[in-house]
Amino acid sequence: HGSVFFDRLLFAIPIKSFSQIISNIFLPSIQTLSNIHVTMKNNNNNPNSLSTFFNARLQLSNLFSIIIFFGFGLCFGIILTFHLKNVSFNLQFTQLSISTDTNTDTDTDTNVVVSLSPPPPSRIKIGLEKYIHPTNVMHEMSDDELIWRASMVPKVSEYPYHRTPKVAFMFLTRGSVLLSPLWDMFFKGHDGLFSIYVHTSGLSSNWTEPKKESVFYGRRIPSKNVEWGKVSMVEAERRLLANALLDFSNQRFVLLSESCIPLFNFSTIYAYLINSKHSYIESYDLAGPVGRGRYSWKMHPKVKIHEWRKGSQWFEMNRDLAIEVISDKTYFPVFQDYCNGSCYADEHYLPTFVTLKFGELTSNRTLTFVDWAKGGPHPSRYTRYDVTREFLEKLRSKRSCEYNGRSNETCHLFARKFTPHALD
Repeated sequence: HGSVFFDRLLFAIPIKSFSQIISNIFLPSIQTLSNIHVTMKNNNNNPNSLSTFFNARLQLSNLFSIIIFFGFGLCFGIILTFHLKNVSFNLQFTQLSISTDTNTDTDTDTNVVVSLSPPPPSRIKIGLEKYIHPTNVMHEMSDDELIWRASMVPKVSEYPYHRTPKVAFMFLTRGSVLLSPLWDMFFKGHDGLFSIYVHTSGLSSNWTEPKKESVFYGRRIPSKNVEWGKVSMVEAERRLLANALLDFSNQRFVLLSESCIPLFNFSTIYAYLINSKHSYIESYDLAGPVGRGRYSWKMHPKVKIHEWRKGSQWFEMNRDLAIEVISDKTYFPVFQDYCNGSCYADEHYLPTFVTLKFGELTSNRTLTFVDWAKGGPHPSRYTRYDVTREFLEKLRSKRSCEYNGRSNETCHLFARKFTPHALD
């Protein structure tokens, strides 16, 4: 502010006044010098004028003092001017910095206010455990997305973690698992050795969520309507397989219904399946209206009539075969297009496909006992009056079969159809 005042004071003096000031300072000095010169000249001619000469010299000394004083003042004024300007600049810069800091603080305060709003949801980190052992079976994938995801196979055969093989129990039901109390007893104490998947048909109201203590709690997969005898049955089976394949620990896959019961305890069935060298898909060539009579010539040439097979819907297979089944883009579309009505795709697709492509991998029999002796489109049903110890023992060892290349009396591990009253 001092420099501004000085500048204004300096430039406020009129040019004429400034000239007069300079004249008042320097003109007497110039006149004095002139007088001294004249006096010295006269002194040379007049020796008696010594005192006058000394007076002239004194005036000359005063002139030099005035000049020196003026020069000193001028320099001091210039230095003071630059100094005051520098002080003014620093003061303005400081004020600017303070103003900037104030604005920054204001912005910061504004940001603080903004940051009070709910923060964006953090991304959930998915580690290897959640990737190989998904705990939630519900998802929003379409069937195509699900099958594509489930058909992935790692190129590295060695597992980078300790892997305990599990058996996937897949229930294809109309609604709730009516015999769930029996299955809860069956699975009790064997956590980590099994997985459960339930596909329901019809309205979602047919499904009642079990209690949290039940092994069926939260195990219902995204389901679609299923019609008996239609290709939608096979689509539901593939949907179950694909969901079960998402868990890399599932090694064996068994299809069951809400009317199925186990014939042995869990340890026996688990050891039987895990140690088996084969899968269990029943397949045979049958003449007549319920065999080759269901074949559609529209399937030719993808499926020829001598390749047409029939078998039980209730299967068991290992992981490698399960991946091949859901990945089939050659034969299954043919069944979707031409196996309708009285074709009963659930009894013909798997027997035909597996026999054509992977016949050596299957033992060509089913592990689920069903009684068709009474004839008709449905097997015999069992109520509480049919369930006796003798009856169950008979189902366990009704016939002999081959297991891992050797004769074995244990041919069926499960049986159907049992009503809910059979629990009594």
